Amino acid sequence: MASNRKQFLLRLDPKLWAELEALAAQELRSVNAQIEYLLRDSLIKHRRFVPPSLDDDEN
Repeated sequence: MASNRKQFLLRLDPKLWAELEALAAQELRSVNAQIEYLLRDSLIKHRRFVPPSLDDDEN
């Protein structure tokens, strides 16, 4: 299965990584999924990203 997701290298402070890792574990996510969740949430709050509607998934 091919993925259309963008990959990139991200360097993080070890303390920030530890906090992300702990938060991800609490929310039962991988660190990668947690970072994506936080980025998406931030963009939504700043009105820069409109999440796809449920109808888009049905097409």
